[in-house]
Amino acid sequence: MSDKPRILLGVTGSIAAYKAIELASTWTKAGAAVDVVMTAEAQKFLQPLSFSAITHEPVVTDLWNEHRFEGPTHIGLADRAKLVVIAPATAHILAQMAHGLASDALTSILLATPAPVLVAPAMNGKMWLHPATQANVATLKSRQVEFIGPDEGLLACGYQGIGRLWPAAQIARHVIDKLGLKE
Repeated sequence: MSDKPRILLGVTGSIAAYKAIELASTWTKAGAAVDVVMTAEAQKFLQPLSFSAITHEPVVTDLWNEHRFEGPTHIGLADRAKLVVIAPATAHILAQMAHGLASDALTSILLATPAPVLVAPAMNGKMWLHPATQANVATLKSRQVEFIGPDEGLLACGYQGIGRLWPAAQIARHVIDKLGLKE
């Protein structure tokens, strides 16, 4: 096994998912090993091949992927991650995380990992500001989940307001600094 720090990048179903490719590329170039886990919704925006070509690792898309570890894949990935980054993080994934649901590979890994979790939200501002989402954010923060963003600006839906994913370069830099990687 490599001594490179391992980042587990969870990609969820947001139009901002394309920015996750830049994250995976930047972290790989900075010397990290990047494991990518995509939700079914993320795969409607991007194909796993985009990530595997950049990271040189297979992409996990469901709980039934081939096992690469002695035990189940989601436990192996949960154990070896030094940091878990969910970018973009939808309102749906925040709700699943807050309520401890494990309905797919990503949410199962999130329940099993001892690694710190960093979340970069991306959604419509009305969804971000909804009391249910804010309650989920408060719950996750009380469990030491770190949030970066969201930003304000023009949203994909055409509205102006809060909900934009932080710029990929800022997310990448934050993680590089956090892990002590070099660019």
